[in-house]
Amino acid sequence: MQTVRLSSKNQIVLPKEAREAMRLKGRDELIVVVKGDITVIMPKPKGYRSDLAGSGKGLYPKTHLRRERKAW
Repeated sequence: MQTVRLSSKNQIVLPKEAREAMRLKGRDELIVVVKGDITVIMPKPKGYRSDLAGSGKGLYPKTHLRRERKAW
């Protein structure tokens, strides 16, 4: 775990290990999420559709859609 310091201009420099782990380059955009006392910084996806594709796979059994259609 590394420590970063906030500059007088309210800026921080992400450590090299963090930039490499997130595969960041100059001019990449980041998302900052604040939940109470916790702040999460993550790379902004290039495209939300491709990043979310397949994220719900396996949530429902294979017969779920067929049963839902019969219920209508």
